Amino acid sequence: MHKALRDALGICKILLRNGYDAHIINAPLQEQALAGSRTGLPSVDIACEPGPEDLARLFPKTNTDGHGLAQMEENGVLFNFYPLDSGVPSHPELSLVRLTPALEQRVRPQPPQPDSNTQGSAWDGFATVQDGVIRFLGLPDATLRHNYLLAIRALRFAANYDLPIDPNTWMAIVRSAVRVLDYVPAPDIMEEWRKVGAESMHRFVRLLYDAHILQGLVPEVAALACVVQQNDKGVINGNVFEHTLKCMELYPQEGLHYDWLGTMAMLFHDVGKLFTAEYFDGRWTYYQHHQIGAKVTRKILRRLRFDLEDTELICHLVNHHMRFHFMMTDRGIRRFKSVGETARLMAMAKADLIARDDSFTSYNHNLKYLDRAETPEQMLEPLLNGNEIMEETSLEPGKLVGVIRDALLEAQKSGVVTDREGALQFVRQYSTQIRA
Repeated sequence: MHKALRDALGICKILLRNGYDAHIINAPLQEQALAGSRTGLPSVDIACEPGPEDLARLFPKTNTDGHGLAQMEENGVLFNFYPLDSGVPSHPELSLVRLTPALEQRVRPQPPQPDSNTQGSAWDGFATVQDGVIRFLGLPDATLRHNYLLAIRALRFAANYDLPIDPNTWMAIVRSAVRVLDYVPAPDIMEEWRKVGAESMHRFVRLLYDAHILQGLVPEVAALACVVQQNDKGVINGNVFEHTLKCMELYPQEGLHYDWLGTMAMLFHDVGKLFTAEYFDGRWTYYQHHQIGAKVTRKILRRLRFDLEDTELICHLVNHHMRFHFMMTDRGIRRFKSVGETARLMAMAKADLIARDDSFTSYNHNLKYLDRAETPEQMLEPLLNGNEIMEETSLEPGKLVGVIRDALLEAQKSGVVTDREGALQFVRQYSTQIRA
């Protein structure tokens, strides 16, 4: 703390001991102004309850020639006293003085500038990032009041660069959360959101939630913090919102580092649980949450002004994200592949399983069957089963039936047999040959 601020703190204590309320006005900004001052008499602004006469009785050196209530020069520091608003009908923000004419004049001449790597209009209103934090220029509340979109931009910078937000800038964002939602159009918010990397998306959504912006922007997702998360064994491990963030973190790691739309689908994949949650027989169930979730997601994306093509893709992924969770037959795998977007759906399933610490038995089974799905269906199983072969050839159960069955499958693979009629004719002829 600068010596001038320590002296000002001593003056405030004297006022407090004498029954008057007092505080240093915007200490962080004054510290910044004092540090940047190289010439002239250092000065500190104090907000206090007493009037000029009471101040003069406590501090005989005060005079009323300058700004505010009074001024006093002491130990090489100029102290400016300003009235502390304490009226009941006044606006809450006036009760805490944050910027005075003298302080504004001191910080305006040499504002911090963005470094050479951050030139551009996107960084207007932000201080340099060389100190490793995201911080608004000047008084954070005043800077934000000129452009509430800066709140979303600050969260974007913090998420993409994995940097902390300056505490005073953060509090300005939190205080302005309602105004951000009131004055910044949804398309403008989404334009900033689009610039968040897929691998940083989970941090961005976390910041939106902590700043109480997500609760107004996408309340359906924010409400997932109240929904219980459990795995297939019934083990409860947190809430669905935390699970969603973990899935968003894991999804891009599955070879989809730049898949912004897939990560956005991961954000909404469990939103249907809010509407399908039901507690029965000692555990929670969320039947059909994927289908309900797709409908809810469509409504949300329409509200956020997403274009139709992106909306369709995200809703498609949400609707089908559970398919790879269940152990499938050859036919089931073929149906899965016909749905489309298999790589994304598999990555969603894997992220989901890891995030909820669940079994990979079905996932691994389906993974093996994917190769079989590349083989035409007629090359996997013969067109006639054992009973049909015995009925057509009048054979008794035995090894001979198996031999004919294998020969039929080979005939299918080679293209000699292509339909059931051809299969019946083949087994009759082959049976006659091996009996001869």
